[in-house]
Amino acid sequence: MIESGWGEPRTRVLFDRARRDLREAGRPRPVRVYEWEPQGAAAEPVPLVLVSHGTGGSGVGMGWLAGPLAAAGFRVVSVDHHGNDFVGGYEPEGFLCPWERPRDFAFVLDVLAAERPLGPVGAAGFSAGGYTAAALAGVRLDSGVLHALVTGAVPLPEIPEFPGVLDAFRAKVPAAELSALTAEAGADLADPRVRAVFQVAPGLGPMVTAQSLAAVRVPVEIRWGGADVVNPYEVDTRPYLEGIPSAAGREIGPDVTHPDFIGPDPAPRAANARAEVAADAVAFFRRHLG
Repeated sequence: MIESGWGEPRTRVLFDRARRDLREAGRPRPVRVYEWEPQGAAAEPVPLVLVSHGTGGSGVGMGWLAGPLAAAGFRVVSVDHHGNDFVGGYEPEGFLCPWERPRDFAFVLDVLAAERPLGPVGAAGFSAGGYTAAALAGVRLDSGVLHALVTGAVPLPEIPEFPGVLDAFRAKVPAAELSALTAEAGADLADPRVRAVFQVAPGLGPMVTAQSLAAVRVPVEIRWGGADVVNPYEVDTRPYLEGIPSAAGREIGPDVTHPDFIGPDPAPRAANARAEVAADAVAFFRRHLG
């Protein structure tokens, strides 16, 4: 659903033939793309911001961030991460293989670059999308932690959007393939085209490696809510803020929750939080993308 106040993005579906559809192995991976063109006259190539949704969400639901960026003159592109978005439907791999998310954007950037020259590129994301944006700057997941979670050696926290996700995952992925699959989590998914990262209530903090955080060199800005119990500051945000040398950030309000950034028609507190974060993102990307 499009948030009121922002125009509808152009929507199309691309197919990444290097990866498979999670429902039909013989088909390529679908990547639904939402594109907001910059408002007003702009010289080409226009700075581009990639926007990643939270787990179980959709790129189209990120209009609260994409709209203000487009109004400020940026080209904005969001996607639906296959198997982890409510538009296309859920698959267990979409929730337990988050490293596929940054690969979606690397693929989309290749397609966009073939269509017309790219301007300077930044990445932004909410919740799991915050990890996605950071992965494009070089942050890696700990494959050992992922393997322990999917094998049951370490309890998997409940995922409200997909109860029973681990059982569904094991039903689709043979035990003999788990080690090879989770080894992919530790891959370096950095894209040198991404020059700056903006995270909102980032997730997967306990699963990223300290070494990869310390190696990030692009500017990183972070915002979080003081009442977020889904991705609490100490658990999820703090690893990024303290582990990335170039990171800076601040809490946007002691009463701001995680759900304040989800869904249409926000209550006044949520609307104010979204507007504040979007304005900060505009200022950040103006500084670092031009």
